[in-house]
Amino acid sequence: MPTYHERMAEQKRTAIVDAATGLFLESGYDKTSLARIADAAGVSKATLFKQFPTKAELFDAIVTDYWRTEEGALTPQPGDPAKGLKALGDRYVALLTRPGMVALFRIVIAEAPRFPELGQTQFKLGKQPFFDAVRDYLAAENEAGTLDVGDPILAATQFLGMISNFAFWPRMLLMNWAPTEKAMAHSVDEAVQTILARHEVTAATGAARA
Repeated sequence: MPTYHERMAEQKRTAIVDAATGLFLESGYDKTSLARIADAAGVSKATLFKQFPTKAELFDAIVTDYWRTEEGALTPQPGDPAKGLKALGDRYVALLTRPGMVALFRIVIAEAPRFPELGQTQFKLGKQPFFDAVRDYLAAENEAGTLDVGDPILAATQFLGMISNFAFWPRMLLMNWAPTEKAMAHSVDEAVQTILARHEVTAATGAARA
């Protein structure tokens, strides 16, 4: 159980991250100083600098927090592609619809021409680890003989693209885009069925692989 000081430190960290996200979106990454973030978060500059010595480290923390999956979440074990892909797809929707995720992408897109490292951070610390998990899962199903996936990178790109094109990208342009949970679940189910239809091992593909 966290101590009082640990709880207070976590509360201050959360306040700093929330304040930074809001200010980056409102004023831009370049024009937002750490001192201004500390003031908005209600913490001293010393407290902020102790947790985040640089603005780049603070942005790294923001990206990591937004893309963090639930405690103990693991890549599914191969053997049941329908179940495994469904779990990954639902997890992806949960990440993409997390409060603030659209704001994070808008910050990166707005600032990327002047600060390309922000895009690199968003990709390497955010999207890439999840993409790698899906790619590795598809490769494991291929190795187990339950899916016939010659190109796991392409298959992962197609799977996640089908989901994000419904669950996320319209939100970047349409302020009132808010599909129901049922619609989100249906989009995941359809993406799963599409991958299975393309890659599931049949008697013919099994014989060919043998």
